[in-house]
Amino acid sequence: MTSPAKRAPERGRGDLFDPQCPTRRLLDRIGTKWTSMAVKVLAEAAPDEVRFAELQRRMAGISQKMLSSTLQGMARDGLVGRRVEPTVPPRVYYRLTPLGLSLEEPLAMVRAWAEEHMAEIDRANQLSRTGQEGSASF
Repeated sequence: MTSPAKRAPERGRGDLFDPQCPTRRLLDRIGTKWTSMAVKVLAEAAPDEVRFAELQRRMAGISQKMLSSTLQGMARDGLVGRRVEPTVPPRVYYRLTPLGLSLEEPLAMVRAWAEEHMAEIDRANQLSRTGQEGSASF
């Protein structure tokens, strides 16, 4: 394994192992279940827009406050575009930007991995709770 001091990242790229690198904060934001779900819903609708209420309905379990916070962060990062119709109450629409759409494929792979391996993870957690060793081999 290369130490952080010896590893030279490509120009313009972050270095996850550098404690000062903003890549860590970005991974915190895009690695949440809510961001993954929002990207999936918006990608399925692309290039069309999705209303806030429809996003909330499709993302079971998310509160209005959490969805709003997630979408604000995604908009700040340039992953989603936001359009407001000045009605009472306002109608707010979201769509993925090209940058946000480019995130769908890697997140889809992570979601697929999680769905495929969830039973194994559950078994390992149950073994851990009962004090038995996991089945991982090295």
